[in-house]
Amino acid sequence: MGGAMDANRKSRKHHWVVALALALPLSAWALWHLPALLGASSENMEAATGIVASLAPATPGARTANEVALIGDGPALGMHLEEADIAAGRIGFDDVLAHGEQLFTAKFNRFDGQGRPAATGTGVLRDPEGQPVFLRTSGPDANACSGCHNDPFIGGAGEVVANVFVLAQALEPVTESVSPDFSNERNTLGMQGSGAIEMLAREMSGQLHAARLHALARAQATGLPVRTGLLANGISFGALTARPDGSLDTSEVAGVDADLVVRPFHQKGAVVSLREFSNNAMNHHHGMQSVERFGTARTGSDDHDADGIPDELSVGDITALTLYQAALATPGQVFPDAFEARRAVLQGERSFDAIGCSGCHVPAMTLRSRLFTEPNPFNPPGNLRPEDVDRGHAFDLTRQGELPRLEATRGGGAVVRAYTDLKRHDLCDDDIRHYCNERVKQAGIATELFLTRKLWDVGNSAPYGHRGDLTTLTDAILAHGGEARAVREAYRALPPGQQAAVVEFLKSLQMLPPGTRSLVVDSRYRPLNKDALAQALGP
Repeated sequence: MGGAMDANRKSRKHHWVVALALALPLSAWALWHLPALLGASSENMEAATGIVASLAPATPGARTANEVALIGDGPALGMHLEEADIAAGRIGFDDVLAHGEQLFTAKFNRFDGQGRPAATGTGVLRDPEGQPVFLRTSGPDANACSGCHNDPFIGGAGEVVANVFVLAQALEPVTESVSPDFSNERNTLGMQGSGAIEMLAREMSGQLHAARLHALARAQATGLPVRTGLLANGISFGALTARPDGSLDTSEVAGVDADLVVRPFHQKGAVVSLREFSNNAMNHHHGMQSVERFGTARTGSDDHDADGIPDELSVGDITALTLYQAALATPGQVFPDAFEARRAVLQGERSFDAIGCSGCHVPAMTLRSRLFTEPNPFNPPGNLRPEDVDRGHAFDLTRQGELPRLEATRGGGAVVRAYTDLKRHDLCDDDIRHYCNERVKQAGIATELFLTRKLWDVGNSAPYGHRGDLTTLTDAILAHGGEARAVREAYRALPPGQQAAVVEFLKSLQMLPPGTRSLVVDSRYRPLNKDALAQALGP
């Protein structure tokens, strides 16, 4: 086990290892943490309760003999998972996902460690005196992940009331202002299909890195500069020039950082993985701090935010939360009932491609491997990485997780119909500047650049735009300028009926209720054969 995991074990002496296959009662959790709240030692509490550090798995739903009823308030999270137990297979995949779902839906309270009085949303220490328990602008600003990601169901998007004020969480003193001088207002995106998106980004990063290595090798072999185009899954990310001395000219790199790591999360494309996203969000929005980011090994304290609860989220907890989000259902397509509406969907899809929308909103890309693997090798420090563990985790995105799932391809791959190129673009020009309102740089990314929005859930993830301030699909299309200006004008040149058909097509791209058996369905979520439907409806 790597050093980070050893440090994690040392810093979690007061948390027991995974117990009773997700059946450990909430009362036992509260008893274990009561010493931290009251000032007693956890060793004494262990002697008093008989709870030991290693318990064998039991039948789900079983009760434990040392259960003691807790009357009154207590934590929302009943237990914690240990990374070693997940890696060793002592906890089944479905149980790991169940724990991840509990983390996603739990309304955390102070018994869990909710709040971060002595730390900002980026972890910078501050005076805890008088800090707000909740503050809409700077956080903590939510009770549960599902408080924002819930439309049309858990793990979905959020309407404008759920907007977050990105980067305000770093300010000290905190600000109550929603002015763009202090933060960037962003709408909540849906999480469906996130496992496929992360793996697609990883593979694309790998292809870009391979091109860089090849150019460097050629430059060193020839003694001459080598300029090479950067292609990943057919998407151009500009070019770079490798020099014989091993240095690089990245001035022509476009749509991705100079390190050539595709970051598929956040509307700016600023976050590498679901794990990094989760570690950030738990601290920012809830004041729930993970051991791998804020534990003793990294900060010198097991209670970095000084809220009285040590080691609030284990490495295993973050793994479970990551795998749960990665295993959420894949968005698909819902055809309306009326004959003319169905025909409009098919006609609109053709027009969408014909006028150039598919140049950035690429309808489909193919994964070489259908496996989601964890942890991500591109994770930045403060997030579990492959070298930190002896054994990682993997599951098949086409066979495991919520239905519906990705379509498998021959050779072990899968099709991802996300309608994105995972590249940043500038949608502003002198006349159209709706998407250029931001003033605060995030992760060093130019304020006018945004990641191409995934459209595979656009039909039921309104409102639109990075602020959620556009209420119709037509408004969102017409707000495109800059790199998309020619496509916008092509849309405007369509006859009204064809414009409406494009919108009808976009409305058909939806998150589907978990358990739906097919990615292409009718209004009652019954499977449809799209090719047969197209033949029946005609041109």
